[in-house]
Amino acid sequence: METRIVEIAERIKGLREMMDITPEEMAEAAGVELEEYLKHENGEQDFGFTFLYKCADKLDLDILGYIDHNITVNIIRDDRIAEKKALKLPKKITNVIHCKNPRCITSIEQELPHIFYLSDEKTETYRCQYCEEKYSDFK
Repeated sequence: METRIVEIAERIKGLREMMDITPEEMAEAAGVELEEYLKHENGEQDFGFTFLYKCADKLDLDILGYIDHNITVNIIRDDRIAEKKALKLPKKITNVIHCKNPRCITSIEQELPHIFYLSDEKTETYRCQYCEEKYSDFK
């Protein structure tokens, strides 16, 4: 399977796990059988934008921008493309990536949300709101 598809599939799986959503819940949200969903999530089967959009809706649409901000989402109404949305990196993401700094307040106060803000769009770098720990592991 194409490397980019596998990378996106891994991000979807990682986000699903971080948000404590079961594969069964994601399959239902995506409108596919569990077996098919798992093939998508494991990068064994290509997926379309409808699948990505439904997964993103379950996770949060901004997450789709985080997964791959270079795509365009087609909004379909009455069997026609009604609108096209170009995605971009979200300015702020919550509980998607977790701060790995052991001195961060989120390591001690575990009920605090892990909030990261986009600090550099060119390098796709996010920073922890609490300790400024850098996260840029996109590729």
